[in-house]
Amino acid sequence: MKILISGALGFMGREVATQARARDIEVACGVDIVSGQADYPLYTDFENCPVVDAIVDFSTWKPGADLLSYAVKHRIPAVIASTGLTNEQLAAIDEAAKAIPIFRSGNMSLGIALLRALAKKAASVLGENFDIEIVEAHHNRKADAPSGTALMLLDAVKQGCESPREAVFGRHGRDCKRQKQEIGVHALRGGTVTGEHEVCFFGTSERVKISHSAENRSVFAAGALQAAMFLVGKEPGLYSMDDVVGQI
Repeated sequence: MKILISGALGFMGREVATQARARDIEVACGVDIVSGQADYPLYTDFENCPVVDAIVDFSTWKPGADLLSYAVKHRIPAVIASTGLTNEQLAAIDEAAKAIPIFRSGNMSLGIALLRALAKKAASVLGENFDIEIVEAHHNRKADAPSGTALMLLDAVKQGCESPREAVFGRHGRDCKRQKQEIGVHALRGGTVTGEHEVCFFGTSERVKISHSAENRSVFAAGALQAAMFLVGKEPGLYSMDDVVGQI
């Protein structure tokens, strides 16, 4: 399989290339808005890129529209692992998925996909009588907060709860007593933390915590490559790690 890495010179782009070599997957080229060096051809846009079997995207999405145009034009499956996307960008992905298979996830870890399923189940059992809080921690270079993974967990917990819930992102001030319908979401930033996520259920005299820790970036790169292999040959549509978990 031949892939194109979007965001090739970033930390995750380089990790994808490393993981691809270990799996005998050919990196045909890479795209990045900054200049640099790699052991495969690099481009600053998608216009002159060769046709590949799949795209793996870990970019900042400044060239995102070009990625979708290139993918749709050549009918290339795309794995979009970028986070912090706007509603407009998400709408563009939904539109492109009518023409090509697109795999989008805020986290490419198989363990996180399982965490989402467990959190949804726990919310369906405990949600009406327990307070729910989501805490995530990442390195000090991460730009978006809360993380895309925390938002995925929030969505899973909301689906599990019987009654409507409202997200509260952090708390401060003198009048911020917790309300029953709240789900607190908190972001920690510091050092070199790869990624930690915890869903906490606080009841009367007991609490339940479900957590996941990523020890290094290789787990996300490996998951993205697994997603790319999963996409090849699929019908147009929007896919997620839940589909991979279901297949397993």
